[in-house]
Amino acid sequence: MLRTAILAAVASAAFVAPAMAADISGLWQTETNGGQVEISRCGNSLCGKLLTSDNIKKNPALKDEKNKDPSLRTRPLKGLQLLWGFSGGPTEWTGGKVYKADDGKTYSGTITMTNADTLKLKGCVVAPLCKTQTWTRVK
Repeated sequence: MLRTAILAAVASAAFVAPAMAADISGLWQTETNGGQVEISRCGNSLCGKLLTSDNIKKNPALKDEKNKDPSLRTRPLKGLQLLWGFSGGPTEWTGGKVYKADDGKTYSGTITMTNADTLKLKGCVVAPLCKTQTWTRVK
């Protein structure tokens, strides 16, 4: 009887485990420009900073030259916070902002984890004017 109860508990745990969401924190490869963004918790929300990209590898001193705010154009791209203010989880975060250094603009964003190693980052000027990228976890 005890053995049957233990086997039942182990079997039910095996079905529950895949449903649990993976932690989104970690290093993610962007879809373009060889970018790698570190996503972490910032208080009760998610944030992400740019660690590297193809352009940063060529010129580590690269600046945020296209920023709409002239006073921010001298800050380095390496280490720049690109994501902030995302809340929710464990598989979808909303209400965040996405800064795109390529055009110096900030967009409304959502992040959805499709599995433990893949997420979709959606940035919108105004819905339905949105773009979505698929990012993969760096092993």
